[in-house]
Amino acid sequence: MFTDLFYLLRARGLKVSMNEWLALMEALERGLCRNSLLEFYYVSRAILVKTEADFDKFDEIFLEYFDRVQHMEDIPNELMDWLHDPKNMKKYDKDEVDARTTYDLEKLRQMLEERLKEQHERHDGGQYWVGTGGTSTMGHSGYAATGIRVGGQGQHRHALQVAGDREFRDFREDNVLDQRSFQLAFRRLRQMTTRQDGPMDVLNLDRTIEETCNNAGYLQLEFDRPRTNDIKVMVLFDSGGSMTPYARLCSQLFQAVNKANNFKDLKIYYFHNIWYSELYTDPHCYYDNSVQTQWVINNLSRDYKVIVVGDASMSPTELTWVGGSSWYSRYNNETGLAWLNRFHSRFEKMVWFNPIPEAMWEYDYGYQTIEMIRNAVDMYQLTVEGLGQGLKKLVSAR
Repeated sequence: MFTDLFYLLRARGLKVSMNEWLALMEALERGLCRNSLLEFYYVSRAILVKTEADFDKFDEIFLEYFDRVQHMEDIPNELMDWLHDPKNMKKYDKDEVDARTTYDLEKLRQMLEERLKEQHERHDGGQYWVGTGGTSTMGHSGYAATGIRVGGQGQHRHALQVAGDREFRDFREDNVLDQRSFQLAFRRLRQMTTRQDGPMDVLNLDRTIEETCNNAGYLQLEFDRPRTNDIKVMVLFDSGGSMTPYARLCSQLFQAVNKANNFKDLKIYYFHNIWYSELYTDPHCYYDNSVQTQWVINNLSRDYKVIVVGDASMSPTELTWVGGSSWYSRYNNETGLAWLNRFHSRFEKMVWFNPIPEAMWEYDYGYQTIEMIRNAVDMYQLTVEGLGQGLKKLVSAR
């Protein structure tokens, strides 16, 4: 069963062994998936996927294989469209909701299947159809004492089950990153390690076995120098102003950077729009918590890999004018572009990640400054694909 899925997983680069596949078939035979596609997804992922780094790839393949399969867990797209835009309903008096009218889960599932066969148009309010508002036990944004939520967002936490939500989805490379994606990306970065000069005191087991065999069975120990992590990272966050809509995304990136604690060294600084003579050690950008940019340039070694996160959107004067800083009380004696170029001259391994979609860089607010910064530093969109390209550039930069 599902032989085509096995070959599809292998063809898409997921290393699934025959033993793992037979274990999944045994799980099916034993009824561990309970005739549920969602349960089959969880069981197969647990058995076939060896590392969390492959979760996204597995989800993508699973969706590709089952995308056209009809099953009871799927809610018709037309119905989901009806439920997508709930109408403003009269707020029913909670006293009118009979909390004594409850059903067990099996009865609710049976009722939902019947409604899905009967319903041919949108319904809002009322107590029978799958809709929004009202006191129906099926739909969302209503006031029933219990039921099955279909679509929408949980509000009163009365639903016994949620229908229409699938844990697996299409992972497109232009999707904006979440914290887990950041963590996986930084994990790949910190694995770019080298073997430094030093004593050869780490046993290489594979080569020891090979050389012992070549030596007619007489033990031949083979040693390597220790593999050390020499990755030093500096992250500069644009804080406040036009970056406010991306605060949550930057927070996720910040947490991911801090959890990636295997770097040899990690420095985090903040700036607003562009940095001048100061960088800041907290996102409020208070002068009391600042460090001189020239001190950073003079005292940190060239081998730091610099990641700048910002939308690069500002008035052109902030980049090109002396005294063009957006902060009236902080006069800049040199232009923002001068400081950017000086910084990049010191730290050649430097990339800029922009949360604004790349398709908008040429006409969105700040398009002029985005273009100027792109001419000075390699810029990538803050997506799965963009992060991969930027980190590749960062590692390969000389």
